[in-house]
Amino acid sequence: MKLVVKIGGAALDDKELVKKFAAAIPGLWREGHQVVVVHGGGAALSRTLKQLGCETSFVNGLRVTDSQTRDVAIMVLAGQLNKQLVAAIGAAGQPAIGICGGDLGMFRAAKKQSPDLGFVGEIRWVNREAIERLWSAGIVPVISSLALGYDGEYYNVNADQMASAGAIACGAHALVYLTDVPGVMDADGTVIRWLDVKAISRMVEQATVSGGMLPKLEACTSALKKGVTRVRILPASSAEVLPGFFTHPIDCGTEVIAS
Repeated sequence: MKLVVKIGGAALDDKELVKKFAAAIPGLWREGHQVVVVHGGGAALSRTLKQLGCETSFVNGLRVTDSQTRDVAIMVLAGQLNKQLVAAIGAAGQPAIGICGGDLGMFRAAKKQSPDLGFVGEIRWVNREAIERLWSAGIVPVISSLALGYDGEYYNVNADQMASAGAIACGAHALVYLTDVPGVMDADGTVIRWLDVKAISRMVEQATVSGGMLPKLEACTSALKKGVTRVRILPASSAEVLPGFFTHPIDCGTEVIAS
């Protein structure tokens, strides 16, 4: 099976969660699954921007990215966080290579136009052949959420949406989002075990979901509509369930389903 796993920036701040996640990757590979890891790094990026005296703001869960913010994102996401995650997966026994969307022309992006958020991009093309070459060599690609634009500029891309685009392009059987929350919650704070995509727009209108969950659910919907069989939002603290994802029932998180 082909599986794309996205791990969020807040989870990457917790060394024990990273270790638990990394330990699950060899198990997936031993089961015969081909895995792509996509990661963000919003928490670390915000922290670094603050240390540098740079202001940061968000619109509908997406970071407004001027040229300075973009350059810091390259340093933090494609540098520090990417290499730390590769090291953790390697220490767990699985060969991995850390890249960003510009390497091997893996992900190409166009500037997001509406709204204009600066150097924020939307994925337009994925180099599926490059991913498959890495799989054939027994290597897990670990991809940070930066893509190269057709204008030669790097663009910050929402990692949830990048993972969705990668899953669609690869013909993935499943897309899993590991987060720092238990799942998608209803107005009473209860985790929704099964979420029909038709209910998402109503939840947005009622402000039941907001912030970073907005682009995540948009990405989930896109993946399901374009052929990805399963999409699940899981707490990163339960990463140990990943090796049995296709064979064992999972009693945590939210499964997003197409009606």
